[in-house]
Amino acid sequence: MKDYSMGKLRNVGLISHGGVGKTSLAEAMLFNAGETNRLGKVEDGTTVSDCHDDEIERKISINTSLLHYEWKHHKVNLLDTPGYSDFLGEVRGALRVVETGVVLINAVSGVEVGTEQVWEFAEEEDASRIFFINRMDKENASFEKTVDMLKDRFGMKVVPVQFPVKEGDGFHSFVDLIHKKLVTCTTDGSGKATESAIPADLKDKADELHEKLVEAIAESDDEILEKYFEEGKISAEDFKTGLLKGIKEKNIFPVLVGAALHNIGVKELMDFIVNFAPSPAEFPEVVGQDIKSGEEIVRKASPDAPMASLVFKIISELHVGEFSCFRVFSGVMRVGDEVLNPNQNSTEKIGQIYILNGKNRKEVSQVSAGDMASVVKLKNTHAGNTLCDKKEPILLKGIKFPEPVIRVAVEPKSKGDEEKIGVGLQTIHEEDPTFISRFDPELRQTIIQGQGELHLAIVVRRLKDKFGVEVDLAEPKIPYRETIKGKAEVQGKYKRQSGGRGQYGDVWIRLESRNRGEGYEFVDAIVGGVVPGKYIPAVDKGIQEAMTEGVLAGYPVVDVKATLYDGSYHSVDSSDMAFKIAGSMAFKKAFLEAKPILLEPIYDVEVKVPEEYLGDVMGDLSSRRGKIQGIDAEGPFQIIRAKVPLAELYRYSTSLRSMTQGRGIHRRKFSHYEEVPRDIAEKIIAAAKQEKENENK
Repeated sequence: MKDYSMGKLRNVGLISHGGVGKTSLAEAMLFNAGETNRLGKVEDGTTVSDCHDDEIERKISINTSLLHYEWKHHKVNLLDTPGYSDFLGEVRGALRVVETGVVLINAVSGVEVGTEQVWEFAEEEDASRIFFINRMDKENASFEKTVDMLKDRFGMKVVPVQFPVKEGDGFHSFVDLIHKKLVTCTTDGSGKATESAIPADLKDKADELHEKLVEAIAESDDEILEKYFEEGKISAEDFKTGLLKGIKEKNIFPVLVGAALHNIGVKELMDFIVNFAPSPAEFPEVVGQDIKSGEEIVRKASPDAPMASLVFKIISELHVGEFSCFRVFSGVMRVGDEVLNPNQNSTEKIGQIYILNGKNRKEVSQVSAGDMASVVKLKNTHAGNTLCDKKEPILLKGIKFPEPVIRVAVEPKSKGDEEKIGVGLQTIHEEDPTFISRFDPELRQTIIQGQGELHLAIVVRRLKDKFGVEVDLAEPKIPYRETIKGKAEVQGKYKRQSGGRGQYGDVWIRLESRNRGEGYEFVDAIVGGVVPGKYIPAVDKGIQEAMTEGVLAGYPVVDVKATLYDGSYHSVDSSDMAFKIAGSMAFKKAFLEAKPILLEPIYDVEVKVPEEYLGDVMGDLSSRRGKIQGIDAEGPFQIIRAKVPLAELYRYSTSLRSMTQGRGIHRRKFSHYEEVPRDIAEKIIAAAKQEKENENK
């Protein structure tokens, strides 16, 4: 493939709620451009982008697919992203490297929770947006209702550039408001269409919507607006310039229509992308950081500038290795280059470079500014990392991946697999940063975290397929904490005589509570040397070791103040060990006398649901001991904010999906520790004692 100038490139992400037809649209685009000779179907597992076994089996997109095609002397890099909420990290990565997001909307359902989420991501990455109302051929499809929902949620910048003649089963033609033509498409999947004059019965509607489009274009540019006020119309040249500028500056969100599965309206969308979506050339500067000072660097976005690129996705393939998908923001990346990864402070040798269409690969020798490709077998580079010129280093903004919403423990099915599992989980994290794993020494469990139950099921399958290890999933233990509400003064005396030199340590400590989060404090209040100074650190150490082991249920103790204020010693038998044991004994005794309590982690939970599910979700949160903090309306959705104990959030994402027919999403973040209710605390303490007894048998 030839090297395209930046002005002839378009970088586009297909984004939407799950199941709206992104993969079918990508398939039709590749077919129309001659990249494939037939239309593949998701149901048959024959599409170019859903090419991995998990995707074919489940009939959903799990990975972002890097695709490309040539159209009207332009190269379009197309990123087909998943819509299922378990894989939204893929959408973040894609939107970081495109100029435009094509937001697919279901003509029947309209704006859905996933639409909102991908819209927010696009806003944060400052991408231009084009709406494509898909499935116009479905029963109950409604263009008017869908556009009203879009305007209600995203404002009056939403402007149709097409409208359908018929909706539902009879959909195959629409009015093009830019060229003021009727477009009639065949229904055989060929994508062929003919243009004709707008019928008389549609002319008034076409004129009205065309005028609204002209007004939106005029308002996007002061100069054009002035001409429009003076002349009452705008020229064809100003029309195109204004529409380009309006889309680029996010003042216009155009709306197109189609039925991707039958290749209706897809060629017209492809034309619109090359004619009106911004190219990389329209963003002349690359902003990054100096890797030493952290100060901002501005670099020209040009093939002639020093090379700077961002890896946005890692694809792992058996027998081939890892493909690092990247976007070049400035300069040229060439085979054989040695480049710097400032995130890892290491260098990488650029081997084979490929442009991809799913699993189909074409080898190229270089990739210029504005373009995308993938490189094989980098040693130490992960998603979100910069690759740049060693002599002119720059650190580009990374990718903001979503926080995990589910945590599960994994246990090996076979003994001795622990190391393999650790290596496998780390490798999967490098491919997919939204997946996190760690061994928790306190809980003595390997905890994995991700975006949902399906996300973690895919991880477990990859462990088996790629690393040959099988694991069981278990409920993770909760990292409870122990503390006190009162105050106690006690003696801890350790005295042992067993022939020869004995052991003697005697301390009095005062134990009292501190405010939450203030931690542990040790105060030496010894007067007159009743406990020699050399033994005092041993008392502190004994207390701290006892705190680590816990007293009530074996959980770490927090937020206490221990004051050593009296004691005695023996000139021969006293030792560090004796005073350490005395300190530990005193602490445990004082702890039990100072109104001990258990603390549990509380999480901030934010749930976004359509209004009809509000009551069910709030009731469910309350049943989980959640405290509702507030409810906010956002378009057709309600956002519930609550504080919920972590112990009650196990598999919550699955329950929420079931409760809301897949239309609810949630986020969670650690907030603080809070006292466990007495009845629940008693059960936790009893279970901990039982577990300890079983271990000692």
